[in-house]
Amino acid sequence: MAIARAVQALIGEPLALPPALLARYPELEAARFRRGGLLVRIGGWCLGTRSVAGITLWRTVWLAPEAAPAPRLLLHELRHVHQFGARPLLFPLLYVWESLRRGYRANRFEVDAEAFARGRLAAVTPPDSPKPS
Repeated sequence: MAIARAVQALIGEPLALPPALLARYPELEAARFRRGGLLVRIGGWCLGTRSVAGITLWRTVWLAPEAAPAPRLLLHELRHVHQFGARPLLFPLLYVWESLRRGYRANRFEVDAEAFARGRLAAVTPPDSPKPS
């Protein structure tokens, strides 16, 4: 029991996204999602905060325990999954270099992830909006 709690504290627990969210954004199926774990804390420490809302390593996205699985956040992190996929071994080094050189917000990978999320959100018509004819 204590070992299971220690492992959960390190790697978090699996997070299943709501079916309605996956229906609107099926590309999210390309990632694995977890809640909690040490990585969100380490990411926060690097930015001078308690934790980050989300952090990605390869195909796995960790969300902070208090972070809502909002489409914008999930799509942003999905873009980091894509970025990892393009350069699996080099991406972490490039990301750190960009952050040191330009800062977190101006990091080209963060800028790209934000643009990707905004674009996908704009491309999906909200369910309560009238459909274009």
